[in-house]
Amino acid sequence: MLRIRGAVVAVMLAAALPGCKIIKTPTAEEKAAQAAKSAFDPAAKVDAIWQWQAVPDLEKRAGDLKTVVQAAASSPDEAGAKYGNPRKQSTSPWTYAVKVKGKIVAADTASRAATVDVDVDGDGKADAKVQIGPAIRGTALRDALDFVDFNEFKNQIEWAQFGKAFNEKVNTSFLAALPRDGLIGKTVDVTGAFPLPASGQLPLITPSALALGQGS
Repeated sequence: MLRIRGAVVAVMLAAALPGCKIIKTPTAEEKAAQAAKSAFDPAAKVDAIWQWQAVPDLEKRAGDLKTVVQAAASSPDEAGAKYGNPRKQSTSPWTYAVKVKGKIVAADTASRAATVDVDVDGDGKADAKVQIGPAIRGTALRDALDFVDFNEFKNQIEWAQFGKAFNEKVNTSFLAALPRDGLIGKTVDVTGAFPLPASGQLPLITPSALALGQGS
């Protein structure tokens, strides 16, 4: 009887084996490759939206400098809803999309965080600073986009990396090709964004597009 039962069990086990699936334990190299594949890539994310979504969005919503500055001084929230991102984090400052056209009256190119001062009304005084890199401060381009939502990111680190990737994008796309000498006196046409400046400070604009002209 015991022999019969043993034989029955052996037959059942043998029948079950073909249906089993053996799962291979991944190697350390395979785990690393999978992690790299699924890792957050801020540069790729910016590349995917830059030309067809980010640049057109900023161009469409940007107001001229004087209009935006006056609106922000009168009502930062209303100006932010029109020229910025209404879905920003509540603790973050407003950031505004803007257009600037004028003459360069000063240039600081000795620093890696280079800037040019732009006079837009012809009085010879600077009305705004424009960042020309290669080091770019802040995350104004990310923060002004009205279709970007912090809650879509896993954590603050990814959010920060995403903001930095915009700065790297504009630097490699057009800022790195700008001359560093002879800028004073030239005209410049800029679309970009700036955070609400402290009282008495010039708007610090990060460009999403910049065209350099001849002196007038």
